[in-house]
Amino acid sequence: MSETSASSVPAPRSQPTTSYEARPEQVRRVLLLYSGGLDTSVMLKWIQDEYEAEVVALTVNLGQPGEDYGVIRGKARQLGALESHVIDAREEFAREYVVPAIKANAVYGLGYPLFTALSRPLIAKLAVQHARATGCDTIAHGCTGKGNDQVRIEATIATLAPELKVIAPVRSWRMGRDEEVAYARKHGIPVKGGTEAPPYSIDDNLWGRSSEGRWIEDLEHAPDDDVFNLVTRPEEAPDQAEVLEVEFEAGVPVGLGQERLGLVELIERVGQIGARHGVGIVDQIEDRVVGLKVRDIYEVPAATILLLAHRELEMLVGTIHQHQFKPSLDQQWAFLVYAGLWWEPLRTDLDAFMEASNRHVTGRVGVRLYKGAARAVTRSSPYALYDPQLATFEQSGGLFAQEASPGFIELWSLQSRMAWRIRNR
Repeated sequence: MSETSASSVPAPRSQPTTSYEARPEQVRRVLLLYSGGLDTSVMLKWIQDEYEAEVVALTVNLGQPGEDYGVIRGKARQLGALESHVIDAREEFAREYVVPAIKANAVYGLGYPLFTALSRPLIAKLAVQHARATGCDTIAHGCTGKGNDQVRIEATIATLAPELKVIAPVRSWRMGRDEEVAYARKHGIPVKGGTEAPPYSIDDNLWGRSSEGRWIEDLEHAPDDDVFNLVTRPEEAPDQAEVLEVEFEAGVPVGLGQERLGLVELIERVGQIGARHGVGIVDQIEDRVVGLKVRDIYEVPAATILLLAHRELEMLVGTIHQHQFKPSLDQQWAFLVYAGLWWEPLRTDLDAFMEASNRHVTGRVGVRLYKGAARAVTRSSPYALYDPQLATFEQSGGLFAQEASPGFIELWSLQSRMAWRIRNR
């Protein structure tokens, strides 16, 4: 498509196929989830032109590093937004979304700690609240038709506000990145980094950062250095290891070393320390809920360290039966969140279990960080099911009598021994 055709011919809109998708005649005022990036900036202008609608811009601060929210708000107004709002939702995100994920040891696939998946139901919930407060009839987002975020956002809106409609311009206008840049140039829309299309699609918050696009889609291509803007490349990390001691109370991280910290500050500081040591790089092949396999590059230093420390503390205070049972529920919790089903009753049911199982996950774990590696090296808890006297071979008596072991072995192996003999006559 040429620059002229991309910028002068309206892109075709898909016909609505669901009860919540907006028809053009229904759209009067739109609440736009606005990041200030290329997609949403083009959307802000495009919605005004294509729908002849008013636009209210909403930007949600979830701890994205390096953002100037005053600039973002001003850019939205410059592009014609009727109103532009910025919400600092870091505390709510950390307390109501990240903490449950920690208690559930939540990762999807080989190591994705769900930072984007956790943020979307909160962002969509806030969009619903502000759409209602500002008289909007429609919510617009910048998701494509190939990703999971469209599922997470639209499922939330349809659940919480069935009276509101949804439009997803990037999914329907069929413009590529070059066409978007051409459209932006024609309409005087500032583009970060100049007039070139951004090399990667980035999403980040307190809990991590993802990169997609460019060479990442080539599975035979090793990561280029320019993708890592959060975590230090491990080979360039400090030569001196660092032990970071994390304190938990009932499964919630509350301190580092001897210092008590608020949750947001703690996550930020752990992320900074981990990033300095090259910790938290994940290169993953992932099954999306829309049926695609994709490759993602994640930088997740805070999540890597805190989830590791939490699992180690759980191992110290839980029984063998808890350790065999809980991981299956952890996995189910993570899948529901990944798949955009935050409001599914089963997730809240699982939350109740996670709360109960974390009652005694209190104590300290020291994590050694060195050139991309993180491993637990110290552990302590008042609820530890570990007695050094029982663990040593030199001690006996008390809760454990070594002379009782032969009888246990005979009974424990009885069925297995019988089965083997009968089936191997």
